[in-house]
Amino acid sequence: MERKQFGLGDIVQMKKPHPCGTNEMEIIRMGMDIRIKCVGCKHSVLIPRAKFEKYMKKVLRPAQPKPEAGDADSTPHSTGSP
Repeated sequence: MERKQFGLGDIVQMKKPHPCGTNEMEIIRMGMDIRIKCVGCKHSVLIPRAKFEKYMKKVLRPAQPKPEAGDADSTPHSTGSP
């Protein structure tokens, strides 16, 4: 069986819903254990990686890439006269 691909900041769908009613979780910490935060009520849970991989259905939205320091949009613009 192929390993599921997921990363920090991804929004994943779980097989069972959280008690608040949503089954969408955001991955906020990765290691031997995975910390996920409920998108609906913002409650966070720390579970072992093996259990997380078993209960995760799919990645709904991958994490948004952070803009690089050299991008044109991140440079400050001067607003004064020369």
